[in-house]
Amino acid sequence: MAGVSGCIKYSMFIFNFLFWLCGILILAVAIWIRVSKDGQEVLTSGDSDANPYVAVNILIAVGAVIMVLGFLGCCGAMKESRCMLLLFFIGLLLILLLQVAAGILGAAFKSQTQRILNETLYDNVKLLSTADESGKSFQEALSEFQEEFKCCGLVNGAADWGSNFQQHYKSCECTDTSGSSCTTYDNKSVYKQPCISLIKDLVAKHILVVIGIAFGLAVIEILGLVFSMVLYCQIGNK
Repeated sequence: MAGVSGCIKYSMFIFNFLFWLCGILILAVAIWIRVSKDGQEVLTSGDSDANPYVAVNILIAVGAVIMVLGFLGCCGAMKESRCMLLLFFIGLLLILLLQVAAGILGAAFKSQTQRILNETLYDNVKLLSTADESGKSFQEALSEFQEEFKCCGLVNGAADWGSNFQQHYKSCECTDTSGSSCTTYDNKSVYKQPCISLIKDLVAKHILVVIGIAFGLAVIEILGLVFSMVLYCQIGNK
């Protein structure tokens, strides 16, 4: 009968130990955000009507699942427990299948996601010209975005700011000496390009990063599945 490969066994242990540490880190940060005073301030600082604790609760669940899987993988490898390795394999396979399902859904609803983003941005144009407190945070956020990315307004340029233009025009002010990217609005030299296209590009880049991370995780998970099953079979053949 063939023995258990020490290389696979210890590789499996190291991989899952790091996996377990990642789970602890995610869980610790999520719990800190959930219960600490500073974390509460971060969660409740926005104006959104959405429940701010949803994302944190998801992180807690993810951290807990990663910890359990890491524990099963570590113990299964070191104790050569087929039961633990099988549970690890099933858990990791379920996570991989969920990732694949999420990817398929993301691809299927890509156009709908873009439409929702467009509608959200167009709906938020009115927040730029409002004097109510409800629009203050969005106005400040867009001002910072304008200054960083050299754009002005959201959809229609500087006109989107309405009566608030004088208050926020500094972030729109165009310093391009050639003048090719500048236009004049209310006797001020401002950036010609609205920010909507830049926001869309930024979102697209972030989506690509997420896809890249998900692909990398999928490769690691497949390796984990292969190692755990090889080890499972080797233990059974001892």
